[in-house]
Order: sequence, then structure tokens, then C-alpha cells
Amino acid sequence: MHIPDDPHYYEKFYFSPGDLGYKVFNTKYANIGVLICWDQWYPEAARLLGLQGVEIIFIPTAIGYSSIDEDAAYAHAWRTVQQGHAVANACYLAAVNRVGFEAEPSSIPSKPNDTDRDVGPWGKPGINFWGQSFIADPNGIIVKQASKSEEELLICPVDLSQITQTKSKFSFPYRDRRIDSYGDLLKLYSH
Repeated sequence: MHIPDDPHYYEKFYFSPGDLGYKVFNTKYANIGVLICWDQWYPEAARLLGLQGVEIIFIPTAIGYSSIDEDAAYAHAWRTVQQGHAVANACYLAAVNRVGFEAEPSSIPSKPNDTDRDVGPWGKPGINFWGQSFIADPNGIIVKQASKSEEELLICPVDLSQITQTKSKFSFPYRDRRIDSYGDLLKLYSH
């Protein structure tokens, strides 16, 4: 639904935003919803899934950084926002992220034996994807996490009864919402 246009991801030039809304799929295992990549930064998207009874939100993404200076802060922000979606919507969340380095097309050697152009994580421009896919429970606790540098398959059993328990203890996800005060959410800017 959301398409990035920033220094790392100029996707508005080759993708069109979705127009089908945020869907929850009732499977025999759980009610699941999917947010794709840039959607992960928008609490409204996760909330719309939560309002439909989502039990697990899956967020496949390819997110990383272009310099060591960005690494810790950006990865921390990413993890915190995803954990917040799980808490705010009392659901499980599986944040799936790519690992490895991808050089900018202009820094890739033009022919296989072009050895004077060193392509590496910090030798040429590109994005280092930080991996660390994880599953968070309805309290936002990371119950399983993958490596920062290796491709992995995470298998993590979840207890869907924890969703009901969390919702019964904390009413903030839905009952006490003040929808009458959210009108400005329909505006791009409110100032």
C-alpha cells in the first residue's frame, strides 16, 4: 500500500501503490494479515488489520542501511516499531527481513574480470540488509530471532490463547479508543 521514495528506495518510480486495502485471511491455523515492506512504518495499517481480528501479522521486507553510522539506530527503530504493532494490536507479529549486501547498480563491475572495482559492504555504495527477522508476541516480547548475517528459517510455535489473555488484561487496543478524535488522521498534514 505504501511505496517509499527516499535516498535508499526510489520505488515510486517502478511500483504503484496497492488499492485493495488491508485484508485479514481466516486460515485453519490463525487469522493472518500481511503488510509489505514500507507498510511496516504505518501504525494505521497494522491497526486496520487489528480491527479485523488479526492474530498474526506477517511483514516481509528488505530493509537495511548504507553506512555503519545508520546501523544501530535504524535497526533499533525498525524493531521497536514492529514490537509496538504487536502490543498495540494484541497479536503476534513476524517481521521478515533480508540479509546480505546489494551494491548500487553503478558500482557493479561491468564484466566478470573487472577487478579494479571492489564491490563489498563498505568498499562501494549499496545497502547492507541487517536480517534479524523475528517473531514478537502480543506483549511485544521477541520470542525468536534470526541472525544478522545468515539466511535462516525460523520456526516458532505460538499460543493464540495469549491474544485473548492479553486483550482481557489490557483494554487499550480497542475498547477505549476515541474514534471521535481521530478525524485528522484522514488528512495528509494537520498543521
